[in-house]
Amino acid sequence: MALATRTDRRPSMAQTLLKSTVGKKTIMAVSGLIMLMYLVVHMLGNLKIFFGAGEFNHYAHWLRTLGEPFLHYEWALWLIRVVLVVAVVAHAVSAYQLSRLDRRARPVAYAHKKRRSSYATRTMRWGGIILALFIVWHVLDLTTGTVHPGGFQQGHPYQNVIDTFNTWYSDVIYIVAMLALGLHIRHGFWSAAQTLGAGRATRDRFLKATANVLALVLTVGFIAVPVAVMTGVVS
Repeated sequence: MALATRTDRRPSMAQTLLKSTVGKKTIMAVSGLIMLMYLVVHMLGNLKIFFGAGEFNHYAHWLRTLGEPFLHYEWALWLIRVVLVVAVVAHAVSAYQLSRLDRRARPVAYAHKKRRSSYATRTMRWGGIILALFIVWHVLDLTTGTVHPGGFQQGHPYQNVIDTFNTWYSDVIYIVAMLALGLHIRHGFWSAAQTLGAGRATRDRFLKATANVLALVLTVGFIAVPVAVMTGVVS
């Protein structure tokens, strides 16, 4: 008689961690910080529009030649895009999974809903959805030109930005998304710091202040571009 063989295997420590609440929160924190670093650089690049078409277009061209001659044309830019896509997907999937775990832990709704700590906390989920939809629109507008108002000009990013923000609906979409981004960063940075163990009683005030400053600077920095186009400061 053949002996029965045991085919089931115990999950590895890495698999156990990734499936746990702590693991999912860690993925959210790390992916969120990756996106935050990109946003800081992206905002600084956007502000080059205040120095004129030549400076802004030169910056856009430099992004495509970054790493040459070691890397081919646009390779570095595509590498950045791949990392961002992975970070966005990991962030969104972890948020969804944590939400489901939270619902399973509380199958019966509270008789009286607890008041959350801040408006940003209460709107993190909707803010994430708004930002996800905005990313799709933003790429289709200024990267592929699919929904770009007017004639999209490949290799002329300055004019494309001007065309976009000369339409009222583009301004509304962008500004609403950036306000949602500010709230998301304000709460998300704080949560990431706590998840990664940076939160301490002596650092809490500094971390909260840093979250507020980052949210404010990024929101104002991004919104400055459409406002400048609308008011004729940039044309």
